[in-house]
Amino acid sequence: MSTVALRAATSADSEFCYGLHKAAMGDYVTAIWGWDEEEQRGFHARAFDQDQWQIITADGEDVGMLSVEYRRDEVYLGRIEILPSHQGRGIGTGLISALASEARQKGQDLALDVLTVNHRARALYQRLGLKEVGRHGDGQIKIAMRLTP
Repeated sequence: MSTVALRAATSADSEFCYGLHKAAMGDYVTAIWGWDEEEQRGFHARAFDQDQWQIITADGEDVGMLSVEYRRDEVYLGRIEILPSHQGRGIGTGLISALASEARQKGQDLALDVLTVNHRARALYQRLGLKEVGRHGDGQIKIAMRLTP
C-alpha cells in the first residue's frame, strides 16, 4: 500500500496538472466535446489555481490533484484526478472517504459533479454512498451527486 499525501500546488505544477488532466480525463472530454489542444490549454490556464489545488503524492511521487471548496453548507469536491497508472489502488477512495468524514463531522453534505460518460468515477462515488440529485449542463452532461450526513 502506498503512502498517500497531499501538498500545496505551486506554479511549477501547472504543466504536470495539464498532462494529468489530459491523461485522466482526455477520453471523457473527447467523448463529449472533442479534444482541442488549444482550447484545453486555455481552459487549463484559466482553471489552474495553485492556492486552491493540492497535489496528490504516492510514496513521494506526484500522481494526481485535488481541489476542494469549503462552502457554507457543504464540502464540494471540485476535482480529483489521478494518473491512470495509479488508478484502482484505493487512492481516490481514501481521499474521498476522508472528505466524507470531514463533511459529516461538520454536519455538512459532501457534493460533487461527475460527467455522465465517466462511469468508473460515478460507480466509485455511488459505492461511497453519494446519490444522484440532478443533472445539468448542456445536454445534461453532468450529474450532481451528494452525500448527506
